[in-house]
Amino acid sequence: MRLFLFLILWIAGTVFADEFEARVIAVMDGDTVMVLRDGKKIKVRMVNIDAPESEQAYGKESREALANMVLQKRVRIKSQAIDSYGRMIAEVSVDGRSVNEEQLRNGMAWEYSHYHSNKRLLSLTGEAQQAQRGLWGQTVEAIAPEQWRKAHPAKTQPSTVASPMQKAAACGRKHLCSEMISCDEAKIYLRHCGVKSLDGNGDGVPCETLCLDGQLH
Repeated sequence: MRLFLFLILWIAGTVFADEFEARVIAVMDGDTVMVLRDGKKIKVRMVNIDAPESEQAYGKESREALANMVLQKRVRIKSQAIDSYGRMIAEVSVDGRSVNEEQLRNGMAWEYSHYHSNKRLLSLTGEAQQAQRGLWGQTVEAIAPEQWRKAHPAKTQPSTVASPMQKAAACGRKHLCSEMISCDEAKIYLRHCGVKSLDGNGDGVPCETLCLDGQLH
């Protein structure tokens, strides 16, 4: 199973939705940035793409391309999940353009949608390959980051698990059952984000009107 998909806390059928604007203060590599939201730093991993690792061929160029697009700019973040290291998995846009898609269009990343099901992203990748843009124009064969990570596991593992403060920053501001769109979302906020107010009686089941009622149908 893919490394980063293994880390994501996907709950079946859930969209972990939070949309906001923030300023990009750092670019880690071609698919990961650090943003500042209300004075808090949040690491954002762009969904559906996979850029070369920093020590991999074309890793530097991919990072620089992303930095040229977003560094020190305000971007719009549409989160979809939080992984076990506190990174927000999200769609990122700037000036009305999808940054995720631009990295593919410019040949700076691989398409990485679930089961390669996103036809638009596959099409963008195909266009970049045909035009030999970015990494597709290398004289050496392009190696997918997934394969590179398997060969270099010690160089790609995050060093620490996120602290409670880091998770809280990434999780957003929802604290009430009335703000939850589903039982699954409520479970994520309770178990991963630590929002205890969702479990008033302490039985481990958040937002009974969502979760328990759903079990009765």
